[in-house]
Amino acid sequence: MILSAQSIRRFCTPNILDGKYPYAPEMDSPLISPFVERGVIRGKSYGLSACTYDCRISHPLVIPVKQSRLAVTLEKFAFPNNICGSVLDKSSWARVFISAFNTHLDPGWKGFLTLELANLGEDYIEFQEGDPICQIKFEWLDFPTELPYQGKYQHQGPKPTPAILEK
Repeated sequence: MILSAQSIRRFCTPNILDGKYPYAPEMDSPLISPFVERGVIRGKSYGLSACTYDCRISHPLVIPVKQSRLAVTLEKFAFPNNICGSVLDKSSWARVFISAFNTHLDPGWKGFLTLELANLGEDYIEFQEGDPICQIKFEWLDFPTELPYQGKYQHQGPKPTPAILEK
């Protein structure tokens, strides 16, 4: 089941009285940080939507024509064991042929999100720090997983992380 705006908000805003996050009281940090209800910068929206969260890029970036680059979100994520996520294109960028690869985000994963971006268009594209870049869709698991993510991309820092091969 896909999470609604109000469910996403509850995972990002602790209860004032006890500091716990409704639906996942074992969480010690918000699902998204910093969490923004809604904002607009350079004509593009970011923050909470009906059933997604629009992330921002944390650094300036230029993507030449027919090339790809790694980027990282300004937001940090901490997925509880009962939620997974998916990276989706932001439609305003898709309409100028910028694609964010549709990556799966496992329950239990924590860190800054590295994005794989491709410019499929005929013009170079320039991003500024804070520009909305992609959206994340969150989904409930039927049960909290007994195998939360503990892999090689756990606790990614605020810089793009290239591929890490298994040892």
